[in-house]
Amino acid sequence: MSDTKLSRLLHKPISRRQFLRYSVASGIGLYVGASSMSAWAQGSQGGTLTWLGHQEVAGLGPNDIGPDVQAAVIFNILNPLVHVDYMAVTQPVLAREFEVAADGLSYTFRLHEGVMFHDGSEFTAEDVKYTYETYAQPGNTVASRFDGMREVEVVDRYTARVHMDSVNASFLRSACEVPIVPAAYHESVGVDGFRTAPIGTGAFTLSQWRPAEFTELVAFPEHFRGAPSLDRLRLEVVPEPSVRYIALLTGDADATVWPLAVEDSLELMDDPRFKVIATNWNSPRFIPLNNEVPQLSDRRVRQAMMFALDRQRILDDLESGLGVVATSHLAPHNPFYNPNVPLYPFDPERARSVLDEAGWVEGADGIRSRDGLRLAFTCTTISGDQTRRPMAELSQIFLRAVGVEMQLAEAPVASILQGLREGTLEASLFNWTHGSITDPSPTSTLQSGGGDNFTRYNNPEMDRLIEEGLSVVDDELRRPIYNRTQELYAEDMPALLLHYNQGLNVFADTMVGVPDDMLMALPVFFDGHRYSRG
Repeated sequence: MSDTKLSRLLHKPISRRQFLRYSVASGIGLYVGASSMSAWAQGSQGGTLTWLGHQEVAGLGPNDIGPDVQAAVIFNILNPLVHVDYMAVTQPVLAREFEVAADGLSYTFRLHEGVMFHDGSEFTAEDVKYTYETYAQPGNTVASRFDGMREVEVVDRYTARVHMDSVNASFLRSACEVPIVPAAYHESVGVDGFRTAPIGTGAFTLSQWRPAEFTELVAFPEHFRGAPSLDRLRLEVVPEPSVRYIALLTGDADATVWPLAVEDSLELMDDPRFKVIATNWNSPRFIPLNNEVPQLSDRRVRQAMMFALDRQRILDDLESGLGVVATSHLAPHNPFYNPNVPLYPFDPERARSVLDEAGWVEGADGIRSRDGLRLAFTCTTISGDQTRRPMAELSQIFLRAVGVEMQLAEAPVASILQGLREGTLEASLFNWTHGSITDPSPTSTLQSGGGDNFTRYNNPEMDRLIEEGLSVVDDELRRPIYNRTQELYAEDMPALLLHYNQGLNVFADTMVGVPDDMLMALPVFFDGHRYSRG
């Protein structure tokens, strides 16, 4: 957005919600508040920045980079070869430069020299080879990121070349974001041991780790991009958004990795001590359903539940209307978004009709059954999640009105993710990305056997489409492939899509160096070495 256009916007009397809708529609997150748009003053040397997260930090290894709160900690301890930054640009990190072969079958990375791990050993191409070939093995959560990889060649001490058996258009922005581990140390402690005692090349080292309470990191003076200005980074686990809000107001925290309640974020827009930036979310709020559970295995049941949910009301009542009802597993601002898919408007009568046709008969208590099987399941929400628990409660009311009983339970996020991956949980409610603005491939979430296939969805056509999409590099040739993945998802509805948020990201003025513009907020937290404390 031009300075002139922004100036006209800021001087026009509009509401905060109008501003947010304008800024999100313009395709870039923008800061607005009571203070000016100019950069904050330079911070001082030393001190501790405290960030807040809504869920425990269950592990600190490469397999744990999926949840946002864990990623915010991990990428300050461990570095990848490249990272997609807050403006969705691929930036070299441990690689000083990289080259992709014209045929897409090899990637050459020239590494920074003299980079030290926290244990004093030097980072080399051998560590790249070990990391990629270890974490590409089945059983690792990130294994699907390496689809198509054959081997990693150590060309010389500071050059690694990845050889592919097949083209994987997502490889650079997916596999190459998996952080590098020191081969010798990792081999001695194993994947599980490394999760609890990580050693990396990051700007901070692990000091204390209490998964459900806090994680504290200390500056690593020999960091290859320069010693951090901070002495420490601290991530405190605070599930309740109201408590996170109070911690920001009282100065006990400097930023929150996971957003506050919308109304609290809107209030902070008027406070000159805070920077509030609106961004589009790439991940939908959704209810993943275990498609292997008998009462959830019939897609007609899942379709009926979509018709039963008043998703606009959920958005309006619980998100202050800041977002858009989801129609696809890709967000509306995604370049590959397909608007021409089967839609599910709020239509309880149609929901009842679909269930009737599928043979589910309403009982005396109002809950349907078929062949002695009750149409009931349990949705397990994240412990203390005051933002999304009400969404589950309202969904529960809508579903019961058409004869579906959704019981509610709570558990820590690590238990939920494990249960969904292992098939021992029936449903949950959270956010998860099924394809980002940097790449539309839902490999880990929708491919059978994918590491994050929480619905245990298994459709041979989807598997074929995912493989085909990865094999094509040209965006226009990929488009019809991902148009079809979205159509197929909308037909099968392996999960109940709710909405895409317009996230409000809050930073106190004590966290100096936060950019004013961003497309994605999470990568801001990957670079603790860039910030100082004001």
